[in-house]
Amino acid sequence: MLSPTVTLRESSDCQDLLVNPPASGLALKGKFSVPGDKSISHRALMLGAIATGETIVEGLLLGEDPRSTASCFQAMGAEISPLNSQRVIVKGIGLGNLQEPANVLDAGNSGTTIRLMLGLLASHPTRFFTVTGDSSLRSRPMSRVIRPLQQMGAQIWGRGDNAFAPLAIRGQQLNPIHYQSPIASAQVKSCILLAGLMAEGKTTVTEPSLSRDHSERMLQAFGARVEIEPETHSATVVGPAMLQGQKVIVPGDISSAAFWLVAACIVPGSELMIENVGINPTRTGILEVLEMMGADITLENERVATGEPVADLRVRSSQLKACTISGDIIPRLIDEIPILTVAAIYARGTTVIRDAAELRVKESDRLAVIASELNKMGAKITELPDGLEIAGGTPLTGTEVDSYTDHRIAMSLAIAALNAKGTTTIHRAEAAAISYPEFVNTLQQVCG
Repeated sequence: MLSPTVTLRESSDCQDLLVNPPASGLALKGKFSVPGDKSISHRALMLGAIATGETIVEGLLLGEDPRSTASCFQAMGAEISPLNSQRVIVKGIGLGNLQEPANVLDAGNSGTTIRLMLGLLASHPTRFFTVTGDSSLRSRPMSRVIRPLQQMGAQIWGRGDNAFAPLAIRGQQLNPIHYQSPIASAQVKSCILLAGLMAEGKTTVTEPSLSRDHSERMLQAFGARVEIEPETHSATVVGPAMLQGQKVIVPGDISSAAFWLVAACIVPGSELMIENVGINPTRTGILEVLEMMGADITLENERVATGEPVADLRVRSSQLKACTISGDIIPRLIDEIPILTVAAIYARGTTVIRDAAELRVKESDRLAVIASELNKMGAKITELPDGLEIAGGTPLTGTEVDSYTDHRIAMSLAIAALNAKGTTTIHRAEAAAISYPEFVNTLQQVCG
């Protein structure tokens, strides 16, 4: 038992989260921080592992996905201190010195781990690597990074005509390319730029719209020569590079903060202060959309930490209004669409989300799952080929729903349940630990 509102129920192989708001309603209050940014945590571990010297990472996300990254690079020779505190020390082995592991590398549930790592593995000549993941990751498409790597000269084999893990990689001396990516994807861009670190010359990725730029910022901080052309959405790395270990301060993850931003907006009488949140402009689509919807959010104490802009976010309850979410903003809030769907339920009017077909190949088919599970609670959501149509103003009723082992679905359903009538039971809620191990504790805190 955590609180009258939030209860955990354990079974032999999973965890249910029961949310039962009082009939008189509740108001969320509190000041807290969210876990370290998952994208930055992955990159800090990877670049620290292949740099020369020591990298100190403060604020690292202690979730399952970064643990998968750490485990893979430890298996290839990097020394990484135990991930039992937010201060982690990485003793790098130098670019080009990843060792051939004795066993299969396991990326767990982490698409970022496997896709970014492929760029490094493919560029280590004469070494052989095999990499896999859990059942969810083995169903996610890898051809989007394998194709450009093959254009650089990589040798990679996998299931489904090289489309799915498990994958086998024979490292090669790669050639630089200029890749016109058909999608705006930070994972695709980062994979190619990492592969280009050991190629002779300029490796460039041009995207149809801007994706998150954490790799470019961190590569520059570690000493790589990186060229940015904002007008054409292009990023270039010049190889061969020299990387030197750094001190990295990981800000709070705005994707984790998004759940509390929406929660405070939709629960009357609420006010939350979320401290030390990264506000990188390639990630702030959630703030822009909530502002369009009429949210009361203010940024305080704005500053810069290790090249990343940071602020404290104050959010108060407000009456939201519907909007259309599509186009170039989608890559800047792709992970936040499930929780934005919850916001749209409590907005006046009909919200339309388009250009988000990428969500169908995440940890779950997030468009299908968030629509089906919220509709079980009484929402009126119509699934579109590349998005959703959400009719606002429909009251929700507690019922049994399922996370489909997707962390963002689990947390979105929990926030939706705060305004539902009766008890909502979220099956397989332990999935939240992938990116937010303390989610349930924070939920208890703000409901207290």
